[in-house]
Amino acid sequence: MNKMDGLSKIQNYESRSISAENFTGEKGKGGMAEEGTGAPCAKDLGKGWKVSPSILMQPGEIFELANISGPAVIKHIWMVDNCDYNRRLILRIYWEGSDTPSVETPLCDFFASADYQNYAQLTSIPVCVNPKRAFNCYWDMPFYKNCRITLENIHFDPITVYYQIDYILYDLEPGHGYFHAQFRRTNPLPYKEVYTILDNVKGNGHYVGTYLFWGVNNNGWWGEGEIKFYLDGDKEYPTICGTGTEDYFCGSYNFDIGEKYQEFCTPYAGMSKVLRPDGLYQSNTRFSLYRWHICDPIYFRKDIKVTIQALGWRLGGRYRPLQDDISSVAFWYQDTICEAFPILPTADELEII
Repeated sequence: MNKMDGLSKIQNYESRSISAENFTGEKGKGGMAEEGTGAPCAKDLGKGWKVSPSILMQPGEIFELANISGPAVIKHIWMVDNCDYNRRLILRIYWEGSDTPSVETPLCDFFASADYQNYAQLTSIPVCVNPKRAFNCYWDMPFYKNCRITLENIHFDPITVYYQIDYILYDLEPGHGYFHAQFRRTNPLPYKEVYTILDNVKGNGHYVGTYLFWGVNNNGWWGEGEIKFYLDGDKEYPTICGTGTEDYFCGSYNFDIGEKYQEFCTPYAGMSKVLRPDGLYQSNTRFSLYRWHICDPIYFRKDIKVTIQALGWRLGGRYRPLQDDISSVAFWYQDTICEAFPILPTADELEII
């Protein structure tokens, strides 16, 4: 359905927004701060003049960005920070009072931009990254009773964060799934092993997206491997099997135009960034890839597992299993809250090296 369809219909919704200018999202309570990060700049103007546009997070601090009573649907999140390092902020989202996060990922990876210090425009339907490095997402995130969103600073310095969380209140009908996003990283991938994007998910739902940040540790082409979706009891062989990494991300023939990797962004798939060696310290090529299953969700009734192979070429036209540095975020909805999240890597283990 075209999102413009039905836009003219009058709805019985209430719009709300949480930011540093209205921490609770309450009606008529925005812009009332008398102290905040903008107070020195507003000293001649006073209350209502951008007194609290951001938060300052101390090292080790976990800040509660939002605590919302439902039923409601989060429609848009905008966020930006002033940190000079990647993967120093961890985003978590909890549904319905659960102690287990349904979203747990470095902030930048959630927005399909692991190495966001090297800016590249990303333009897609659910995620966009705009100059200078503003993160935006438009994933629908419905809930019935409660949503809690936190941000953790795992850096050794304070970080200034600007954010806005837009949502609507209304009588949400039964049948909506809970939004999930799970981060993983393996560096290096053991020889002849496949990379696991997602597993241990039990429930009824649909898979809606993959983000991969892939660092190659070999010369030559790296993306010959197949992605595989194991659905509803599949064991050794999957129900859905791709034909190659670039094929899954809706490209072909190595993303090669004129013997050069060609970046691209489309509404549902893209390779938004290629980080190339600089002849000195930046020695590895890295790729930032996204595939959103919005028009083509992968449905499962009981369980799902997703893997991808890392394959290049040997002499003589034979496949070479690769030992690359692979990170991922899997995005999906399910009818229950997934309790089987792996332990998030430490700050050192998250570092892009």
